[in-house]
Amino acid sequence: MQYRKLGSSGMYVSAIALGNWATHGETVDQDVATACVEKALDLGITTFDTADAYAGTKAETMLGEALKGVRREGIEVMTKAFFPTGPGMNDRGLSRKHVMESINGSLRRLQMDYVDVYQAHRYDYETPLEETMGAFADIVRAGKAHYIGVSEWTVKEIRAGAALAADLGIQLVSSQPQYNMLWRVIEAEVVPACEELGITQVCWSPLAQGVLSGKYAGGRAVPSSSRFSDGDGTLKTEHKFMQPEVLEAVDKLKPIAAGLDIPLATLAVAWVLANPNVSAAIVGASRPEQLEDTVNAAELVLDSETLELIDGALGDVVERDPAKVESFPQRV
Repeated sequence: MQYRKLGSSGMYVSAIALGNWATHGETVDQDVATACVEKALDLGITTFDTADAYAGTKAETMLGEALKGVRREGIEVMTKAFFPTGPGMNDRGLSRKHVMESINGSLRRLQMDYVDVYQAHRYDYETPLEETMGAFADIVRAGKAHYIGVSEWTVKEIRAGAALAADLGIQLVSSQPQYNMLWRVIEAEVVPACEELGITQVCWSPLAQGVLSGKYAGGRAVPSSSRFSDGDGTLKTEHKFMQPEVLEAVDKLKPIAAGLDIPLATLAVAWVLANPNVSAAIVGASRPEQLEDTVNAAELVLDSETLELIDGALGDVVERDPAKVESFPQRV
């Protein structure tokens, strides 16, 4: 495993982080979740990412149970707040009320006294940024989090958040965007700004929700449990990554991976880690053995020729528009 600094902080994270979105509490039970966490630790993964809203708060509970007994100082745990965790209007967003209640709920479910990074899961356009950052600062000063981060914020929002964090004497060290071979919308604006501000990326969906593993290419039948299955073995085609031209382009990546004698999934994760502003790539697992291919990516260095071959294979299907950084106009 390779370990990288998180932003301008002194803390290291593992280049591969284990995330539990769409797995713990949704597709796997506690026994499997614990087995995946144990496998991750055996492979050198020390960084774990979750969120209060995942699986209706079950994901945090399951991660906390899986990490019970693990030396707390030897791991880095990241969680988030923004999305609904209850039926009320104050059970969502980044108001002081919700943020302060959310961190306490997260710590209770995780069975921990603190998290290493507490993140704004999205930008809240209904709450003054000063209110949100003030609450985050109080959380850090109370020892409930060491650092703060954001997820899917635009470059303008990141700059404003970083400025307020500096004024408040806390460290905004990470940005958590979707980033993979097919989705590169952070490269034009977010990455340069973050390099300037001492912020690094902890990227979700390095496999484009499984598409870059190659399992959907060629229009083949997929298991009914797949997120892109209609239940009868046919593919749902409305998703941006499930368009025929995208799947055809992904098929062209397979010879490149074969030439390096690695699975396509390993190539995809290594591509994300090749960006010097990336501290970690978040991978998921519904079976422990799935982690082996992705962890190998941490030691793989892609040369310029390979990177050019990847760009040539994907061609025009790559999305680069910085305006497509995900955000929501309101909480509801």
